[in-house]
Amino acid sequence: MSDQITIRAFFGDRTRTFALTDPMLAELERLTDLGAGALFYQMASLAYPTKFLVEIIRLGLIGGAETSPEEAALLCGAYAANRPVAELLTLAGAIMSARWFGVEDDSTEPAEASVKAHLKVAA
Repeated sequence: MSDQITIRAFFGDRTRTFALTDPMLAELERLTDLGAGALFYQMASLAYPTKFLVEIIRLGLIGGAETSPEEAALLCGAYAANRPVAELLTLAGAIMSARWFGVEDDSTEPAEASVKAHLKVAA
């Protein structure tokens, strides 16, 4: 079950479900030409192309199973374009952190300390 890697977060106009399932993680690795660990390291080091953050969000939407690939692309075009990079990093970091560390207990929030410690996301 993907409950341990699923989060709910506000994106665009409402709260949405995000999960980097195995197929979505494989697609992310293909698109970025990086393994998940290397990508996570780049994010923690703030050494990533911004387009990687958008791909994490888009694929997380698809993996969350409530958004079609077409809708995910439209949402990212509308709500991830021309946004502050820190805003994208916060969401993409939460999606990656949920995949890397899992979510706390039965909640759908990634371990907050893990996101902040590993991705240096400001509170």
